Order: sequence, then structure tokens, then C-alpha cells
Amino acid sequence: MSTVTHPTVEQLRQIDLLADLDEGALQTFADAATMHEAGPGTRVSEYGQHYAGLLLLFEGELEMLIPDGDIESVNGRQTAPTWIGAIPTLLDAPTVVTLRADTPVRYAVVESEAFIQLTLANRLVFNRAMAQMKPVLGRITRRQQERDRMESLGTMAAGLAHELNNPAAAARRTANELADALMVLSRAIGVFVESGTEREQAARLVELQSAALDRCAARAGSALSGLDAADREDELTDTLAELGVPEPWTLSPPLAIAGIEPSFLREVAETAGDISVPVLRWIVASLSARQLAAELGQSTEQMSQLVKAIKTYAYMDRGEVVQVDLREGLETTLTILGHKLKHTTIEVKRDYDPALGEVMVHGAELNQVWTNLLDNAIDALGESGTITITTRADGDCAEVDIEDDGPGIPDAIRQRVFDPFFTTKDVGQGTGLGLDTARRILVERHRGSLTLESRPGHTVFRARLPVDAAKH
Repeated sequence: MSTVTHPTVEQLRQIDLLADLDEGALQTFADAATMHEAGPGTRVSEYGQHYAGLLLLFEGELEMLIPDGDIESVNGRQTAPTWIGAIPTLLDAPTVVTLRADTPVRYAVVESEAFIQLTLANRLVFNRAMAQMKPVLGRITRRQQERDRMESLGTMAAGLAHELNNPAAAARRTANELADALMVLSRAIGVFVESGTEREQAARLVELQSAALDRCAARAGSALSGLDAADREDELTDTLAELGVPEPWTLSPPLAIAGIEPSFLREVAETAGDISVPVLRWIVASLSARQLAAELGQSTEQMSQLVKAIKTYAYMDRGEVVQVDLREGLETTLTILGHKLKHTTIEVKRDYDPALGEVMVHGAELNQVWTNLLDNAIDALGESGTITITTRADGDCAEVDIEDDGPGIPDAIRQRVFDPFFTTKDVGQGTGLGLDTARRILVERHRGSLTLESRPGHTVFRARLPVDAAKH
């Protein structure tokens, strides 16, 4: 059984927090403290957990670590003699760093409740702790804001990368297929020349090619159903096989998309005679090139729209304070988070009030609010459910409700979701729910509010802000 030891009064005098206390007060602190020793690499406290109490470091050095994804980075050091953890202990807040011994250390811990009582009984200690609170909280808040901004940026970047990958891959594949089609087209003239095609025959073949292209253009945007497309391709494949075309199944898809009938293929073959196979390939290549060019345009347009959404989301080139329709920020945020919705059956309903005009806001910061609220709603629903976004005008204020029909927020958590650093995630997984940051942006930057109503099947975060929210 280990023996509990206590620091001496002389050891406590090394600590500036307690240095000027009289003998009796120091002895009271000494009796309440227990001594500990740790070797290099020992983790004295963990990020996201509560301190055991006030830590008094007498010998050695502690590293302060903060999580950075899957790794930890050193964010500073504490060198003896010093005191650590007074502010989070008094505030009953979790730690924002991990403390790890960098050298052999000797320290004492004054248990949380005992430290609170002793601090309240000793005004000198109370005043010194409070004097440190403002700058420490300022640094913590700035660090938290920066981490939240980086978390939001990470969400945005992940979403952009995911959304851009699909049209980029499609564009790359389409470009390769287009090169093959152009190769066939470039050889067509040589085939005509070598075969001795008569002028009248060549003119008729060009007319048939033009008719096929016109048919393709007329059908743009009107795709067949999966079953109808398969039936049409099978019919065209059979016709091409009858006409002696090798591997006919490779030619039938673009013909089906263009709405070409088997009778048209027979007319081409009859007109072309001995060169019917290369002529059919020439016409198919022409159709493929047109279709692939359209697909390439769609892919690049999709990428352009995503880049435009990012510029709108960040309000690039528009200044910090902007006058906007709130729908714009909500819609671009949904675009950014589209990758999280894509593989779910979550439905997003919109109920935008047409009477709500433009609002003067800090645009990029407000979009961070929408990101946090919508991201949390998606996480709460999982694979299915409904998110409803409602905007309304209420006098000289605008209100935005973000509602989900998920399981709701338990009572024990509901009272803490707006607390700084509160999270339901595992230690090191993100910066939490982001609700403290969201409310701070609305309250401090926009003179508004963020409230919560939750029960099973109905959770609503309501953002309220003046229409001139960014004016000071």
C-alpha cells in the first residue's frame, strides 16, 4: 500500500500563486496536496479530460501537446516551479492540451473541490488566478476559433476534392474516348479516296451523316430509360451484325443515344456498298464525338460551378462585410457538403421566405455557422431522414431554422452543447460540434442569437440576426 505524501510549506513557497500566503494558509494547501513523481514520456493529463485539480510543478519540465489529426504537436512547455490547471479547474472545463513529462518531474495535485474552496477562502490566490484568466481565455478562444476555421476549411476542402473528382475523372475518360473518335474521323477521307467513291455517292453519305448528327442534336437531354436503352442497343447490335460489322456491340450505344433506327443503318450500308463497315464506323465516330464533346462540356461546367460555389462560400473578391440573400450562403454550403449527402437518402427541404430581403453580414463567418449546423444535422441523421431549412423575416430581423427529424439531443447533453470545447466526438477527432463558435459568430459579430429546441424527431437550431447585422 503506497503512502500518501504532502509537499512542504517551503516547496509551496516556490510557486508564485502561493508565495505570499502566511504559514497557516500554506499549511492548509500543503495538507490538501498530494505528491507525485513521473518519468519522461509519462502523460500527466489528457486533452479533453478534466484536470484532477491544481497541479503544482516543483521539478522538471512538462510538454503541452495538442491533437493535430492523428498526431500530436508540441504547443509549449511548462518549467518548474509553476502552477497549471487553475482556470479549467475553477471553470469545470476540460483541458485543451495534454501534459507529458519531458524530463523526470515532481509535482503535487490539489484536488479540484479542495482547490476551489481554498481559493474562495484566500482572496490573494483568487485574485492571482483571476488575473491570469483573461489572457489565458483569450489565447484559448483565439486558438479555438482558428481550429474551428481550419475545421470548416477542412470540411470545405474535403467536399470540394470529393465533388471535383467525379467530373474531373469523367472529363479525363471522355477526352481519351474523344481522341479515339477523332482518329476514326481523320481516317475517313482516306477510306473514301482509296475506295474510289463517286462524288454523288460521297455526297449522299455526307447527307446521311448530317441527318444522324441532326437526330442526335434533337435528342440532346432526352435520355432513354435503362430498360428501353438496353432494348434499343440489342436491336441495333443485331442489325450491325447482319451488316457484317465486327464487334457490333461497341457501336450500338452511341447510335441508341442518338435515336438511330435500324432502317437508317441499312440505308447507309446500301449507299456505301463495299465500304459500308468503315462508313458506319465513321458515322458512329461522328455521333460519339458530338456526344463526348457535350459530356466534356458538362463535366467542365460542373467543375466551374463547384469553383464558383467555393468563391461564393468564402465571399472571395467581395470583402469581409457583404449584403446578401441568406439563401445564397445556405445553398453554397449545401453544395460544399454535397459529398456527405450523396450516399444517403437524406432529403433536404427548403422553405425560403420570399419577403426576406438581403442582410448585411460577415459572409464567410456566417457560412461557417451554416456549415457547423448542417454538418451536425447530417451526422445526427446518419443514412436517412429529413433536414428542413426555413428562412423568415421577423420585423427588422432575419431568422434561419435548421431542423432535422433525427433522435434528438439528450437532456444531459443539451445543456452543454454551447459550452466552449464541448464535444461528443472521441478525443482528437475534430474540434467538437462547433456550436460555441457558431453562437459566438452570431452573438458577437452579428448581434444575434442561436437557440436550440430538441426532442426525439424534432431538433431545431434557430439563428436570428438583424438585417443590418454587420453594421457597427
